[in-house]
Amino acid sequence: MKPSPLAPPRAVTVTIEDGYLRYLDSETATLAGLNMQIPAGQWTCLLGRSGCGKSSLLRYLAGLLGDNVAWKGRLTTTPVSDLNGHIAYMGQQDLLMPWLTVLDNVMLSTRFGAPASHRSSDSTTHHADLASHAKNKALTLLASVGLADKAHYRPQQLSGGMRQRVALARTLMQDKPMVLMDEPFSALDAVTRHKLQNLACTLLKGKTVVLITHDPQEALRLADALYILQGQPARATALEVPASTTPRDYDADCARLQQEILTRLEQDDE
Repeated sequence: MKPSPLAPPRAVTVTIEDGYLRYLDSETATLAGLNMQIPAGQWTCLLGRSGCGKSSLLRYLAGLLGDNVAWKGRLTTTPVSDLNGHIAYMGQQDLLMPWLTVLDNVMLSTRFGAPASHRSSDSTTHHADLASHAKNKALTLLASVGLADKAHYRPQQLSGGMRQRVALARTLMQDKPMVLMDEPFSALDAVTRHKLQNLACTLLKGKTVVLITHDPQEALRLADALYILQGQPARATALEVPASTTPRDYDADCARLQQEILTRLEQDDE
């Protein structure tokens, strides 16, 4: 069956040419001469020292900086005209609502709909059908992240790894073609982080993902495209990634590339 022209895109491509970003309360630009290609349906990882502008770029793409910054340069998106309404965001903190159950946290994005007043009986029935569909979808997502039996728990009853799995399910619930991830696994222990990397790779397959990380090993495991941000203001340099498919096992090739990345990052101290 031919897809409807109104159906949301599965993934988007973003191209940045000569990008420049400066906070209005600063005389110094955060980013300048920024050139990047974020390919559709793949993982693009951004590496760089703290404060180099990685999160600023992510927040700009997400539309979170508003009138606080000046932007110059060309940003093109395909097949959509802009990114508004096409992005899901997952941060380092899970930001779960402690008074809601795990299931209700996953379904949070579905609560921002039309008010219930002044509905006809037909529209009320339709709304109930949509709510039932959303609940079933949320339960399916919780099962996919291994938390089907925790649907009615409160966040404070979960471990850190479980909470991040809920946050991942909540992100997937939005079903956006582009997912921005700002160090979502950095606070987890090594084994839990490894498992969540694998899980995210599986569940986000086909979507455009931009991941910020300070960990070269994580970037090399997950990246289809890899950039390092360096300098003041920061510019992006494309780096080599292993030819193997993601999520990669750590091998001699990854070790070589990790050392090259660490050598580059150390140059910022000189």
